[in-house]
Amino acid sequence: MELVAAEKADNNSAYAALLAVQIFFGTFPVVGKTVLAVIPSVALVGCRVGIAATLLLIFQRSRGTLRLVHPGDYVRLAGFGLLGVTLNQLFFVKGLSLTKASNTSLLAVTIPIFAILAGAVIGVERLRFVKVIGIVLAAIGVVLLIDPKNASFSSETTLGDILIILNSLCYGVYVAASKDVVTRNGAMRSITWIFVFAAVICLPIGFYSLSTIEISAVDPLIWAAVLYIGIAGTALPYFLNAFALARVDPSIVAVFVYLQPVIGFLMAVVFLGERIGPNFILAAGAIFAGVFLVTRRRTPR
Repeated sequence: MELVAAEKADNNSAYAALLAVQIFFGTFPVVGKTVLAVIPSVALVGCRVGIAATLLLIFQRSRGTLRLVHPGDYVRLAGFGLLGVTLNQLFFVKGLSLTKASNTSLLAVTIPIFAILAGAVIGVERLRFVKVIGIVLAAIGVVLLIDPKNASFSSETTLGDILIILNSLCYGVYVAASKDVVTRNGAMRSITWIFVFAAVICLPIGFYSLSTIEISAVDPLIWAAVLYIGIAGTALPYFLNAFALARVDPSIVAVFVYLQPVIGFLMAVVFLGERIGPNFILAAGAIFAGVFLVTRRRTPR
């Protein structure tokens, strides 16, 4: 009984963390678009990863050791830094600058699909029928909410759309493949090393890209937005994602991505005065039903 209660508490804390992740990540496209109007995409990635790596490194060092028990995990975490941060961020930020926000939201439905397929191939995820149905149902909800008519998959956005799909692939595989290492080493220590390794690549190319603009001419509010992106749009959600990943299946971590557009719309209702219509209620219902099916625990026979 105590074991079941502890597992339930772990699951609930993971769900709370994943909900916070979607709120943090959900604010990035709006803030990111503003920054990208002034700062090049590669420079933003360098700043974003550099800020997050520095904060995570300081925090982890203050609370304990950085040393990993298994030497082979350094190589694994370096690979996850390349896949889950460096390539993921470069593809996303560059793609965001070349396509519409609605395209980005629609293409994000591929993340859980890539995650569950990668998890099944690697062997960390059982391809259960109810999970597949849940992901499909939630994806339909996202499509209904965004409305494909608002998207514009034209020749002008093709490269950006491809980069967003590559971003989804990298993130989905990263979520599925990193579970064992993150569980073994702990969320904070794992994500710290992932960002330290990512910073080795992102910082040099970010500084080079930053040197192509007149830094002194950048408004202080833009730098404040960059700092916000590094903290609330990167360090915190990546850590919370790793925290949840150590406690639940990769498909559960991935399917929570579908809550981002719902949260974004609700924020628009609160802050911009937009109205909730029947389409939103139907779409939100499908998304929540899909998330429920994916997160639902199997009853032991």
